[in-house]
Amino acid sequence: MRHLELVMGIPMSVDVRDAVDEQVERAAVRDAFDRMHDADRRFSRYLPDSEVSRYDGGGASSDLREVLGIAERFGELSGGAFSVRRPDGSLDTDGVVKGWAAQRAADTLTAAGLTTFCLNAGGDVVVRGEPEGSRGWNVGVRDPSDPRSFLTVLEVRDGAVATSGTYERGEHVWDGRTGQVATGLRSATVVAADLTTADVLATCVLALGPDGIAWASQHGAAAVLAVDADGELLTSLQAAPA
Repeated sequence: MRHLELVMGIPMSVDVRDAVDEQVERAAVRDAFDRMHDADRRFSRYLPDSEVSRYDGGGASSDLREVLGIAERFGELSGGAFSVRRPDGSLDTDGVVKGWAAQRAADTLTAAGLTTFCLNAGGDVVVRGEPEGSRGWNVGVRDPSDPRSFLTVLEVRDGAVATSGTYERGEHVWDGRTGQVATGLRSATVVAADLTTADVLATCVLALGPDGIAWASQHGAAAVLAVDADGELLTSLQAAPA
């Protein structure tokens, strides 16, 4: 059964293929969506009363400390290219929170006993199990130059895929080392074991540019697909995305 809601201003869905009681499924999916709605309320920089908007460097909830810890770790690993401080100095945790929240939502589904599902958070996905016999989930990687086309379709089992790009939101990722907008790549897609890692790595690759492809493969990416400013496809593969 497929469930759909608007979260963080984007459509998110959960497609469950387990043969479980419908009430059990609905309760698990409700819990998953509630977790993502809660993350939106607490971490949105567009809401003046959110924890992120009110954060002044002092006290923080355990969840915010966790998000900032993830950001700090990848900031150090990327040599400062990844940053949750915008060029104007304001805090922007968007590069961490969507993947982190969606992964936590997926974990609630697993904890409820679901074993075969796809959670799609606006194009970034977490999948578990095999929906059709021995075949994994098909995850399309969009062509940044044509929204009607795909660069490729990945077959993924028990993993996550995230894409960061300029084709929908424009040039919104900046290089924390320079404070300048990152322009070396049009899109970066990362396959990893979990969506928190995949999402942050995809943003890191976009910030680092072409050099970020090999870098991401050394820091948790099973596969990276990127399109540079000239439209050339660049890839790196550590292990089969399955």
